[in-house]
Amino acid sequence: MSDKVDKKSTLNFNGEGDFMMERELTMEFARVTEAAALASARWVGMGNKEAADNAAVEAMRALFDTIHMDGTVVIGEGEMDEAPMLYIGEKLGSGEKPEVDVAVDPLEGTNLVAKGMPGAISVLAVTKRHCLLHAPDMYMNKIAVGPQAAGRIHLDAPVAENLRNVAEALHKRVEDVTVVILDRPRHYELIKQVRECGARIRLITDGDVAPAVACGIEGSGVDMVMGIGGAPEGVLAAAALRCLGGELQGRLMPESEEEVERTKKMGITDVKKLLTMDDLVKTDDIFFAATGITEGPLLKGVTFTSYGATTHTVVMRGKTGTIRFIEAKHYFAKKPKYAIKGAIP
Repeated sequence: MSDKVDKKSTLNFNGEGDFMMERELTMEFARVTEAAALASARWVGMGNKEAADNAAVEAMRALFDTIHMDGTVVIGEGEMDEAPMLYIGEKLGSGEKPEVDVAVDPLEGTNLVAKGMPGAISVLAVTKRHCLLHAPDMYMNKIAVGPQAAGRIHLDAPVAENLRNVAEALHKRVEDVTVVILDRPRHYELIKQVRECGARIRLITDGDVAPAVACGIEGSGVDMVMGIGGAPEGVLAAAALRCLGGELQGRLMPESEEEVERTKKMGITDVKKLLTMDDLVKTDDIFFAATGITEGPLLKGVTFTSYGATTHTVVMRGKTGTIRFIEAKHYFAKKPKYAIKGAIP
């Protein structure tokens, strides 16, 4: 048998009888989120969230076709009959190995883009097959922290106890801890309890993936994320925190019998189960990428220039714990058309 490595296969033998994804895919996935961000950024502040989302979806889908992988969407834009592309079960890539599961949100924060508000990102996570929770599109109660506070939280613990434990882990006073919470009526009691403990609160209108990821980045200004948001977004955030050494716990919150049945059909038999990191993301062999669309605590937004645009992207690889921030200049005169597909309104 030849000892030569087939560079096109994007496979690497880890010496333990398993294959893992090659690091060369890191830049490929960065290109995917950059394309989606560039496309949707044309719609910032224009009041049309559907057009912004469609532009991001089309650009992301086009770039995936250029990657050497056999991918399957496990978290995407919805079921096959709900979405024309990036639907759950759709095949992505060239069809060559590695076989991977893909979670995407081409535009996380559609309202943020429509209103020109901060915090919108394009995001994806990729793991080897059968390692991401197939989360249904419903609510999930979540708590997230970075690596220093991992192991010091519990979703069912009192708010005051979680805050004290996180503050201690971060060597801070509770008064210096910053918690991000979605500004929703369902969180009025949670907000009240956090305020009573003296912690700082940053309320957001949409998009809780970026703040959850920011928990794991030193100097981001975000220490915790608490409250009820989307379940697919919880898996995406958990993927990043798995790379960073942080922690996210969650519990699904179906609002009808139909949602309960849908959850069970997706393989989650105990809908009340406390979902830990090992439930949400079952491997360290994972890539995570996100590109800022509008300015946020983690990433700069897309800026259009005389020659094209600039983007700011974070890419993580779980196997090595490497985190890369990429500031890119895109020259539209030289850019292949697929890289800015859907960018012009």
